[in-house]
Amino acid sequence: MIEKKTREGQYQFQIQHDAEHGRARLGLMTSAAWHKDPRRLLFMLSRYKFVAKMLAGKKNVLEVGCGDAFGTRMVLQTVDAITAVDFDPIFVADAKERMDADWQFDCRVHNILESPVTGMFEAAYSLDVMEHILPADENTYVINIAKSLTPDGVLIVGMPSLQSQAYASPASKEGHVNCKDEAGLRQIMTRYFRNVIMFSMNDEVVHTGFYPMAQYLFALCVAQREIPQ
Repeated sequence: MIEKKTREGQYQFQIQHDAEHGRARLGLMTSAAWHKDPRRLLFMLSRYKFVAKMLAGKKNVLEVGCGDAFGTRMVLQTVDAITAVDFDPIFVADAKERMDADWQFDCRVHNILESPVTGMFEAAYSLDVMEHILPADENTYVINIAKSLTPDGVLIVGMPSLQSQAYASPASKEGHVNCKDEAGLRQIMTRYFRNVIMFSMNDEVVHTGFYPMAQYLFALCVAQREIPQ
């Protein structure tokens, strides 16, 4: 058998890696995005990169609403351990089936509207979830995440802005039942955290610009208030 040789030697390790490990697979959600709208992968991974930078050095982190958990590995690069939960068994099964031995994390089925996640975490994040939570349930969503945080724990919530929905696809609009503007997201988060720092995002760029022009919003929350039991 003739060994494959790359023209530049620094790339030869990729041939060896491919032979030993095979090709990585996209997740159930990310594969569909790659086929239909590749830019969505860039935007999604940029959101995870922001979380990874903000939570770098944390030992025990919770992800609420992980979907197929394709972006979770990016956060795992900067923290010690992640527990990732989603209420849909289909996506959790997909994430577990693709789990890489070198990038292990706890992934389980859990509905955050029913109860907090067992354990205490230094930080939590939840991306592209709150817009799917009915307004009547949004307080339960935030409270149950907060109950799984240590008193000085950090929470990052990311969601499409209300203004962006004028340009959203029909499929996105169908699932988005609770998009907010900056003031609305800040308001609910300040019910449960003393400090709420807001960021805007357009495509892959996070900034502190004019909120009504943001496609996406982040709320970085610290210092819990007293959480109702």
